[in-house]
Amino acid sequence: MKRVPEPELMDGEAQTLAYAQADFEEANSLFTSRFLERFTELDPSGDMADLGCGPGDIAIRMAVALPGWRVTGIDAGENMLQRARERLNSKSLGDRVSFMQAYLPDPSLPEGAWDAVISNSLLHHLPEPLVLWKAISDLGAAGAAVQVMDLIRPDSEIAAQGLVDKYADGAPQILREDFYNSLLAAYTTREIKEQLVQAGLDSLRVDSASDRHWIVSGTL
Repeated sequence: MKRVPEPELMDGEAQTLAYAQADFEEANSLFTSRFLERFTELDPSGDMADLGCGPGDIAIRMAVALPGWRVTGIDAGENMLQRARERLNSKSLGDRVSFMQAYLPDPSLPEGAWDAVISNSLLHHLPEPLVLWKAISDLGAAGAAVQVMDLIRPDSEIAAQGLVDKYADGAPQILREDFYNSLLAAYTTREIKEQLVQAGLDSLRVDSASDRHWIVSGTL
């Protein structure tokens, strides 16, 4: 099935509220656990960037799991970042989590400043996928841990609708529609491998994380 791009920025009031209230426990828990399983020898402290952090759940999960680390969530959406800060207000994480607005590529972001760079479900929104891979290469320090996860584009629209019915049954219609459109806008694992070669990041490993997710991991 040919890829069908979707809007790059999802920052409408209704969308951000729906995402902040949605139950992404399975996917976000998967992302966090896979990172911790993959990178068992992290330094006790460090700085992590979460690119396309959305409403902040994964950034907060990482800070909880890595109590010596500081996590910066970066997103282009002002409303989405507001949801992230509201979520953070209910946590006792001191000053270890912060959120900032930036639209990639952003030359003001400090190069080589982060000991880990992560991203979940951002790539399929970008009109040019190499923007994300270049940002990871630029922002991560030498030896930085990298993990990126996103959806796998199904073979057909019927298969995409089947995934929506399976995993978003009972979800608000706005989330069901966004999930369907995101599946159509996603990349296949073959396309991801090609992107990594183009970006000079082919040392990173591409794996299947679930029946609807691929995951990339490794070190810079």
